[in-house]
Amino acid sequence: MSNSPLVAGSQPDPSSPSDVDELRARLARASAAADAAGLDALVVTPGHDLTYLCGYRALPLERLTALLVRPGSDPLMIVPELERPAAEASPVGGLRLEIRTWQETEDPCRLVAASVPTASRIAVDDRMWARTAFALRDAIPQAEWVTAGDVIADLRMRKTAVEVLALQAAGAAIDAVHAQVAGLLRPGRTEREVGGDIADLILASGHSQVDFVIVAGGENGASPHHEVSDRVLQVGDPVVVDIGGTMPSGYCSDSTRTYSIGEPSPAFLTAYAALQDAQAAAVAHARPGVTCESVDAAARNVLTEAGLGEAFVHRTGHGIGLETHEEPYIVSGNTRVLEPGMAFSIEPGFYLQGQFGARIEDIVVCAEDGVVNCNNRPRGLAIVEV
Repeated sequence: MSNSPLVAGSQPDPSSPSDVDELRARLARASAAADAAGLDALVVTPGHDLTYLCGYRALPLERLTALLVRPGSDPLMIVPELERPAAEASPVGGLRLEIRTWQETEDPCRLVAASVPTASRIAVDDRMWARTAFALRDAIPQAEWVTAGDVIADLRMRKTAVEVLALQAAGAAIDAVHAQVAGLLRPGRTEREVGGDIADLILASGHSQVDFVIVAGGENGASPHHEVSDRVLQVGDPVVVDIGGTMPSGYCSDSTRTYSIGEPSPAFLTAYAALQDAQAAAVAHARPGVTCESVDAAARNVLTEAGLGEAFVHRTGHGIGLETHEEPYIVSGNTRVLEPGMAFSIEPGFYLQGQFGARIEDIVVCAEDGVVNCNNRPRGLAIVEV
């Protein structure tokens, strides 16, 4: 559920599940989508959108690096001269994209302007630095400037078969970690100690980076984004464990299971049984042709009937891919219709302040009829014998 890095390992290569043909297809789809949106160009700076489109994991530096996708023309890369070797060594080299460089004393925004001389409507990636966006606007004042979020998000949320395989591998890797968590949960240990062990296991499972570790014992489980603390685990504690990382492929894992150190209270067991039903109902409902908000409602209705509706304080899910949180979001008010290839979490929970909380989270991918689970660990409450 969380999306904040905790422990960094070696840098992943987000392009590895995507060969040159796959990346060419992405660029072609981006060009067609930009044209359909009435755009003369997409300007994409370092970040996950750039990685998705051309496989280049460029460093987000003060020196401008940008991919220009121009309907009717070939895409091109603009990079600082000193970054040319890195760009050529990335999948950009295999794609044989034209690379235009600029020197330290040159204004790179003028180079962008010269590359789109007749552009009247340009979109920039949503996470472009404001300084860069304003400088580009000043360099091309005749153009209307908009964000490219909807255009690129529509591409990224529909996973190809290659991407689905990468997400399934990520799911299997994080499942292997959850298979070892129960052995770490012992009375007298702190959340922080357990979290450190889990971080090591995430890397040992094949992830190249630990993105987050939540170990929330007892009353801390009532905080959905609690991470770790020096709270000592005790007999009778429910413990929410939400973990995820980035694989060498660049694709992310994210899975939550709830444990109990010894037998929990009857009230918790009753609430957890309702949570299992809610998560199962949402998974059963999810399929192409239904809306995101209807999947949220499938889980929420079960918890509401159990008297836990007000304790379910977050959306039912989020998309996942090169980022832990991306489109589509499984939330009330989102009328987007699910399509094959869309990947997202299904993670209802309940949170009773001062008492306890629980969550069950799986990553699923829409197939032709229903969904395929990327996470396959048991979803029942895992009771640790003491």
